[in-house]
Amino acid sequence: MKNVSLLIKPASGLCDMRCAYCFYADETEHRQEKNKGMMTLKTAEKLIDSAFSSVEKRGSVTFSFQGGEPTLAGLDFFRSFVEMAQARNPGGVTVQWGLQTNGLRLNEEWAAFLARQRFLTGVSIDGDLSSHDAFRRDAQGQGTYGRVKEHLALLREKGAEANILCVVNSLTARSPKKTYRALKALNTGFLQFIPCLDPLGAARGKMKWSLTPEAYGQFLCGVFDEWFQDWRAGRYVSVRLFDDLVHMALGQPPSTCASCGQCGGYLVVEADGSVYPCDFYALDEWRLGSVEEGISALMACEKMRAFIQRSRSKPAACADCAFFPLCRGGCPRDWVQGAGGEENYFCRSFTALFRYAWPRLLQIAQAERLAMGGPRG
Repeated sequence: MKNVSLLIKPASGLCDMRCAYCFYADETEHRQEKNKGMMTLKTAEKLIDSAFSSVEKRGSVTFSFQGGEPTLAGLDFFRSFVEMAQARNPGGVTVQWGLQTNGLRLNEEWAAFLARQRFLTGVSIDGDLSSHDAFRRDAQGQGTYGRVKEHLALLREKGAEANILCVVNSLTARSPKKTYRALKALNTGFLQFIPCLDPLGAARGKMKWSLTPEAYGQFLCGVFDEWFQDWRAGRYVSVRLFDDLVHMALGQPPSTCASCGQCGGYLVVEADGSVYPCDFYALDEWRLGSVEEGISALMACEKMRAFIQRSRSKPAACADCAFFPLCRGGCPRDWVQGAGGEENYFCRSFTALFRYAWPRLLQIAQAERLAMGGPRG
């Protein structure tokens, strides 16, 4: 394998926050063994060896940590993990590091470590204080915005590379411009918006935080207006979805699995070494095996092949959709049964965005092409 990408859950689904909409807390409730405990260094060692034995010479391995809340594993665990990876790298393999965190436990020591080891650190913040604290509270029921904002500033102060992940829910969707401006003011320069998920097996749109297709479409269009104004004024702000669309307009591949047309770009490793094909499918029925069996073997196993093939079988509505080259069906986690068969729950959201924004996205792509010395149009 040329590239190996692993999403590691060193603290399983354990978390020091109680976000109302947490999809992974819901997911663990659907497993026989809800909590996989804390990852031991022995399991980490097996994981590292499996990754390096599966990658080609001069290939790359990405170790990304997510939860639950991964920092609950402790800074010493992360230090040991990095040291083991450095010592066990066979040579010539590029290693990249990532961490997605709620930000509560970050301090100067964490920030210095993440900066020194060049972790790309994603911090979860949902807009401004009122929208963030509505659904992202700690275990005592207290708001977390002030602490998270303060710890994000520590990352920037220490020179750590950080971006912001915002979950779009019923509340943030009402105020796209306010949400964008509040996040932009935190000065990371990199934003990612992802739609909130309803619980597994539940009817969509019934929870207090539920995001409807109409609300999400209006949110994306509202954020795009702000983002485009910044671009036109020479103020670059990276919004991952919009960046992807510009890249696709230039004939380049997208960066997200939801836009690339099929699943299978990474594997999830739970705290006990169990391996799953996707963060949204870390369920008993999709368990591929253990890291001890080898990453290459698990990527090639029958269940993984079935998972990938499943993602290639698009909803019927995709067949004659003019925007399919941009959407490519989206994430299978969003496929639901509609009146006419299976469909993407957020199809109308993205259709609204593409119709609204595509001429201006082409304008940006043309400007990028000229800046790179390419031909016009």
